Amino acid sequence: MSFESLQDLYLGAGPALAPLLWLTGGLLAVLIAEITPGLTRLRPAVVPAALLGAAWSAGQLIAEPSGLVLGGTFMGDSQTGAFTLIFLGATLLAWGQARHYYGQEEPFLGEHDALLITAPIGMILMAGAQDLIVFFIGLELLSIPLYCLAAFRRTRDDSVEAGLRYFILGAFGVTLFLMGAGLVYTTAGTLNIEGLGDALVALTTPLGSVGMALILASLLFKAGVAPFHLWVPDVYQGSPTPITTLMATGTKAAAFAFLLRLAPILPSEAGLPLGIIGVATLALGNLGALVQTDLKRLLAWSGIAHAGLLLLVISAAVSAAGTNQQAEILNAATSALLLYLLAYAFAAGGALGLVAWMEADGEDHTQLSRWQGLGSVRPGVAAGMTLFLLSLGGIPATGGFLGKWLAFSTAVRADMLPLAVLGALTSVIALGYYLRVIITMWMKPRPESWAIPSMNRPLAAFLAGFCAAMVLALGLIPGFVLGPLF
Repeated sequence: MSFESLQDLYLGAGPALAPLLWLTGGLLAVLIAEITPGLTRLRPAVVPAALLGAAWSAGQLIAEPSGLVLGGTFMGDSQTGAFTLIFLGATLLAWGQARHYYGQEEPFLGEHDALLITAPIGMILMAGAQDLIVFFIGLELLSIPLYCLAAFRRTRDDSVEAGLRYFILGAFGVTLFLMGAGLVYTTAGTLNIEGLGDALVALTTPLGSVGMALILASLLFKAGVAPFHLWVPDVYQGSPTPITTLMATGTKAAAFAFLLRLAPILPSEAGLPLGIIGVATLALGNLGALVQTDLKRLLAWSGIAHAGLLLLVISAAVSAAGTNQQAEILNAATSALLLYLLAYAFAAGGALGLVAWMEADGEDHTQLSRWQGLGSVRPGVAAGMTLFLLSLGGIPATGGFLGKWLAFSTAVRADMLPLAVLGALTSVIALGYYLRVIITMWMKPRPESWAIPSMNRPLAAFLAGFCAAMVLALGLIPGFVLGPLF
């Protein structure tokens, strides 16, 4: 390929790649600031600047989509731009929560920031991938930093164990993807998603079906969907809480963003099995959360349940493939996923942010018992946690309610009424453990011997307040907030 053709290829892709370029520039700036005497103090400003610059570029991409770029391997459309905003918001939340969170690891925050800013690069590539190779590159750019960040509290055994567990199981998931991609290429002769759609007959052969099943299994692992969910509670609990925030929100969103890309090319017969897996995951996640006494584990099992509901939306889009309703239901599924993931990012991110805030007064503050009577001494923190839990439970006037409404209505429009009803009934179980936390904070007395949690965390307070405001705005005035995205 000549220099001129390469130049035309990349110049035409400029708007689509702008968020990636912002993040790459931020990564280089972090590394330079870390090794250059006198510039280290500038590092904390680089990460939010790069994330906000990438967010501005993503907003431009939503307004003026670029379409297929890089030889048809990356889609720079409004869907990619909208998911990018979710990834960047999750990363910014995790970065803000990490300020003053670490103890003995504080001198290594340069490494932390470099790894953290690399993760959304992988997420964006996953969301816009139109080729399985591009997706694989994005998957590795996301996974490898998270393996390191999960074990970042290197002086704590549970953190190191979480990183090692995530690495071993993540390597297993990547192996499934590569095996599946190899089988798909053998049968279809291409790894391009559009080409795979044209070769749908080849994908329905036994070899092609096994290949697609392995690819889906790797994606379900990343999203924490049953039966690939058992790693989630242990890794979420052992990881630093800001990293748990990123895994719970951004990683889940990236996996479902690519599943949405695959939905139109999957056989419609796969919709029902995926829907059944989604409802089963919803039930397992909620039942698992009922018996938890650690808030991070409780939120991890809750996240598994939410992943099941998101998979139900994907199954609706898959079941409509090849029908007259395909475009309509695919658009509805896209809107439902975006709104649900956005509301979930603010609710789960806000809740985990408050857990990280409380951890400043001791690691045992992740235990539910330590939140007993919190409403009497720190009503603001207790009120924020209450709002986030009500949103996760889908209570009206919160963003979580509208997200669940759109998710279930999409399943109903795809003629999956029995699964939608089962999912809605199963979701009621979640109120049991969310209300248990709320009752513990507001209705149980706090022992007088317990110290009052510190409030000297202005950035944490700002982030929690912002998340609370967005949860309410998405529930009360969703059109004003989401107008630019839809």
